[in-house]
Amino acid sequence: MKVENTQAQMRKGILEYCILAILEKKEAYPSDIISELKEAKLIVVEGTLYPLLTRLKNAGLLQYTWVESTSGPPRKYYALTPEGEEFKKHLENTWNDLKNAVEILSK
Repeated sequence: MKVENTQAQMRKGILEYCILAILEKKEAYPSDIISELKEAKLIVVEGTLYPLLTRLKNAGLLQYTWVESTSGPPRKYYALTPEGEEFKKHLENTWNDLKNAVEILSK
């Protein structure tokens, strides 16, 4: 068994929460989201992010606005909807419960 596979699955499982956490602070362009995830060592490629953003938008958790760009076509900036804010709070509680459980089991 390769540890990389398990690590990838762990990252994948927490990715939605991390995206919502980023967008809770401010609306963002997808490349900005990727940069923040990479800074946090959660390596994500556009091919992973765009379908996830679409799924979250279709679920009513995200909205976007088009912003004109001086250096090319308009850009789509994503933000949380009120439903997305509530969903993120639930995921945060779940994350804290999981983190506490793992810390207890790891001692």
